[in-house]
Amino acid sequence: MMKKYFLFVQLFIVVAGFSQQAYYNPVNLSTNGQVLKNQLAQLISSTHDNFLTYTPGVWNALKIVDLDPSNSNNVLLIYGWENGTDGDVSNDLFRNKESNGGNNGEWNREHVYAQSLGTPDLGSTGPGADAHMLRACDVQRNNTRGNRKFAAGSGNSATTGINWYPGDQWKGDVARIIMYMYVRYGDQCLPTNIGVGSTTGTGDSMIDLFLTWNAQDPVSTYEVNRNTYLGNANNTYGQGNRNPFIDNPYLATKIWGGTPAQDIWGTLSTTALTAFDFVVYPNPTTDHKINIDSDAVLDEIILINVNGQIMQQIQKPSALNQTYTIDNLPTGFYFLKVTADNQSVTKKILVN
Repeated sequence: MMKKYFLFVQLFIVVAGFSQQAYYNPVNLSTNGQVLKNQLAQLISSTHDNFLTYTPGVWNALKIVDLDPSNSNNVLLIYGWENGTDGDVSNDLFRNKESNGGNNGEWNREHVYAQSLGTPDLGSTGPGADAHMLRACDVQRNNTRGNRKFAAGSGNSATTGINWYPGDQWKGDVARIIMYMYVRYGDQCLPTNIGVGSTTGTGDSMIDLFLTWNAQDPVSTYEVNRNTYLGNANNTYGQGNRNPFIDNPYLATKIWGGTPAQDIWGTLSTTALTAFDFVVYPNPTTDHKINIDSDAVLDEIILINVNGQIMQQIQKPSALNQTYTIDNLPTGFYFLKVTADNQSVTKKILVN
């Protein structure tokens, strides 16, 4: 699976992020730390309307939410990376969705938060049957991981001493799952029980390992699709609640600090790009033109419509007295993504 960095993927996630924000209306997103964590805990607990059964509910859910975006006959296998041509089925990235079971060559349900490491054990109801945490996985690879704790590493998934590295393209998924489980189920799902790292500076039992992975491995369309399905209780196997850290990884930064993660909404970060004067005007505009005043030298300006299509993309734009101007804008609602010094901010604009 080509993971994370293509522009169309980023645009899809930005647009989807704006449409998801209504879910967080009960939360005061200007707060930080444990106050924000507690508000999110209340939200994702109170909206968890449908509790899945471990069998057959989770099996059926994974056949929907873990579908390979490029082939709906297959599910993607967490920790996998290979296309099935090297003769080792245990490292396959995908498998036919109906090939589930307990035998070699089949896929089963991986507890990303290992069942036995919960305090108490997660069991097969409640946290043990939460589809936000369970993923399709090759049987052999699942057995190899077992209940090993997550630890730092690089490359593909593998044991690292007595611990487990999930792989470069899965470590962000793992981090966001652990964050969700901790916020949703509290001390039953402590990050310190499931990962190896320091808690210095986090304010509770979150560890720096997961904060780093959350920043290093951005959200994929696959994660967004999962979250969207499970977040809708009207879906047959939807739970009704969402994973906030998939909707916006920067929520983890606001709660626990650490390496700043991506701010998908472009409204929460306090990075350098929002620290200097950055003004878009007039907004709304009636003359099909906007101005951007910025103290920083902008590297790129992208105008995106609500369908995720790029309407304009200007690299190394020129400015007149620190003012950038974009004209000939069609009537409509847009997202304006501005980048400088490897930091990006996205704002909404309206052209009347």
